[in-house]
Parts: sequence; structure tokens; C-alpha cells
Amino acid sequence: MSWLKELFGTEKPIIAMLHLSALPGDPRFRRGGTMARVVERAREDLHALQDGGVDAILFSNEFSIPYEVNVSFVTPSAMAYVIGRLKKEIRVPFGVDCLVDAMATLDLAKAVGADFVREIFSGCYVDDGGFYNRDISELLRRKADLGLDGLKIFHFLNPEGGTNLDTRPLPAMASSLLFKTGFDALCISAHAAGADVQEDVMAQVKAAVGDRAAVVCNTGCRKDTIVSKLQNADAAVVGTTFKKDGKFENPVDQARVEEFMEVVRQYRSTLPL
Repeated sequence: MSWLKELFGTEKPIIAMLHLSALPGDPRFRRGGTMARVVERAREDLHALQDGGVDAILFSNEFSIPYEVNVSFVTPSAMAYVIGRLKKEIRVPFGVDCLVDAMATLDLAKAVGADFVREIFSGCYVDDGGFYNRDISELLRRKADLGLDGLKIFHFLNPEGGTNLDTRPLPAMASSLLFKTGFDALCISAHAAGADVQEDVMAQVKAAVGDRAAVVCNTGCRKDTIVSKLQNADAAVVGTTFKKDGKFENPVDQARVEEFMEVVRQYRSTLPL
């Protein structure tokens, strides 16, 4: 995919999740907590990921659990504050994801100058938080109104933890979506963060969409699985495996990032020029 290489500077880019700590208003934001501490934790993870060699950073309010379908104003405000404080230290392309609100994600992207966004931009889903519906016609009009012509959209084709009420097979759904929306990338997930995506599912979606969109492995990438994932995907979003002891809630472990990226670099060296 030419635009992937143009944006990220490499084939098969690794997009690292930067999970922000709980923000003001979130259930896990403790009394006495400060935004200064949120910024410092994010700074530590940012440098560990960049120094470890990842190709891009995706900021998300991961520890806002449980996520709001329509986020409170404080959430994108707090995210913009954190990213603004770190902006001069970001050395790679970066994206944002204001879980699970696609409209807020677009607004946040405009505010901080993000290169790409990842969210659910289309479809009707049910999960632990109930039902939610995404109106892609409204969202693409908002993107146009904000002048975000160069912003790349990474759409969750099958978000982890949620069920799409559209029962068509993923390849058929992907092909239809691209005809109507022009999404840049489709993220393929398993049932939960850190869970393995089946390679044959990604291969089927890739066969259906061809070069019309990038297919991204969205969960389950580890040092021992990343090569097989990248053989069937154009890129990967990686989070949990970069954490200390491979645990979702822990801070980033730079040594784990370096080991993972060395495997990726060796794989890339085998790709045709």
C-alpha cells in the first residue's frame, strides 16, 4: 500500500497503542489524582515506544473503562491536553481514538493535528454497554467540514467486545463499505484486546478489498505471532504485548518493544523491494 509507506516510512508498519490512564470523570480516576500524573505516565510510555523502534503511536483513552457511547466533553479535552503537552516529543506519525465516540475522535484529531484516526465509523453494534449506532454519512460530512482531507480513517470492521448487527460475512461487508465510504484501512479484531486474530479471516478480507484499503491486524500480535500476522495484513496495531509482563494494565516495557521490533525488521528484510 503506497500511502502506508508514504505516511509511516515503511512497509508493514507497526502502530503502537499508547493507553492513557484514567481521565477526570472516569470511574478509575481517583480522588486526588492529577492530570500532571496522567501526562507523565503517557510521556514514559511514549518514549519507551519510540525508543523501542515503533513506526507510529495511537493515543487512546483505554482506561476510561467502561467507555461512553457519546463521551463527556472532559474526555477529549483531557486527551487534547495530554497530547498537547507531549506534541514536541512525538517523533513518529500519530493517531487518536476517543473510545468509543467517532465524532469526538474526528474533533480531537483536528484539535491536535493527528495523522490518522481509529474508531467504529459505521454500523450498529451491541456490547456490554448496550446498543450504539454510527451514522457514516454524518461522520464523513463532519470530516469534510473540519477540512480533514488528509486524515486517514482506520475503521473497526469487527471491534473487539462488540457484535455487529449486520450479519454479512466480513469480506462482503468490507467490500460494500469501501464502495460507499472510501475508508483507508480496515481493522480486524478478535473477541478481546490481546486475543489472536485468525489469519484466514484477514486473508479473506484482503482478497475481497485488494488495494482499495489496508487490512490491519488489530489484536493478538506478539513476538512469536507477528510474522504470520503480517503475512496476511498490511499493518498491525500492537498494545498489550508491549506492556510489562504482557499485561494490559501495566506500563510499556521498552525491552519488550525492542525485541518485538527486531523480529519485524528481520521479516521486512525478506520482503521484495
